[in-house]
Amino acid sequence: MAHIAWLGKKSPFCGNVTYGLTTTEALRQRGHEISFIHFDTPAAALGRHNDEPTELGGPAAGETNPEVALPYLVKSQVYTIPSPGAQRELRESLERLRPDLVHASLTLSPLDFRLPDLCQQLGLPLVATFHPAFDASLRNLSAGTQQLTYQLYAPSLARYDRVVVFSELQAEVLARLGVPEQRLAVIPNGVDPERWCPAPTEAESADLQALRRRFSGQRVFLYMGRIATEKNVEALLRAWRLVQPAGCTLVVVGDGPMRQSLMQTYGAEIGIHWWGYEADQGKRLAMLQLAEVFLLPSLVEGLSLALLEAMASGTACVATDAGADGEVLEGGAGIVISTQGVTTQLRTLLPVLRDQPVLSAELGRRARQRALERYTLERNIDQLERLYAQLVPQDSLAA
Repeated sequence: MAHIAWLGKKSPFCGNVTYGLTTTEALRQRGHEISFIHFDTPAAALGRHNDEPTELGGPAAGETNPEVALPYLVKSQVYTIPSPGAQRELRESLERLRPDLVHASLTLSPLDFRLPDLCQQLGLPLVATFHPAFDASLRNLSAGTQQLTYQLYAPSLARYDRVVVFSELQAEVLARLGVPEQRLAVIPNGVDPERWCPAPTEAESADLQALRRRFSGQRVFLYMGRIATEKNVEALLRAWRLVQPAGCTLVVVGDGPMRQSLMQTYGAEIGIHWWGYEADQGKRLAMLQLAEVFLLPSLVEGLSLALLEAMASGTACVATDAGADGEVLEGGAGIVISTQGVTTQLRTLLPVLRDQPVLSAELGRRARQRALERYTLERNIDQLERLYAQLVPQDSLAA
């Protein structure tokens, strides 16, 4: 088994956080030793994210997986600015921990560009997971901004030993920008289909029963994710206002910089329920199990974990073709729409989905099947282990 130094995030909550916590926990369960290195400060150490497996500053009693906190100046869902001493502390930590391999779940930080030199000096293989959303067709301003991020990162990514991306389309974008194809590894996100699953016919969870009472008599359509410009939630809200589907409720779950302004504009609309951020995984699962349709109108994406969770939960999915989401749903596993004219397309689709519950049920069944075939966490970890085996001496893996 390998000793992996995982450099990532534990807060604030975002897809990168979910990816890091889920992946490292699965690797631990397979016997790998994980040293989790992330940005935090002593003051933040007093709190703890709900999904964190151990307390900050060290392993839980009886565990041998240490954690390292790196100081930072600014940290958000999008980027991190480390403190001046963070690179020195990272180097000292790696020298002390002596891992077999470093896996950086890139946090859009200046430190990302210094890692190749640092790991080369220490003689450590270096793997990156590159998360930024994209739209390869450059059809909107957000897509153009993300393309600049890819152009900025490409020369540095070319110096990593391997770069994990989530789709062939994303790999093609980086290859065109100069990242050697042999260094790119397409390993899609994965979810646990035992955890994210349709509601059982008997013995429903207390969370699902509570939601059924709360939305009694209403058919639920669901958006779950960050409420920011690139997520294009306003296009969905405009379509909902135009259609106002009778007997249906749009539940908006999440938080972000656009939430307050959108609530001021659409807060009084009939049939729109602003749930806010939901940290409890059981409640998020219950919402997906209750919802007939999951809607993701993003302008840019990577590979949405929320979409994969909805698919595994058996919820009919409608998503734009931004990032890898269209690739995930192609061939009948869901409905794929263009990032251009989202409101117009949804204005047509919403009445169809309202009037054809049998269609929604069939799309949900197909979505679940697609998740089981291609996007399980087990499949994801299998591929990661094969990648690690290419970089770490076999005697280390067998130790």
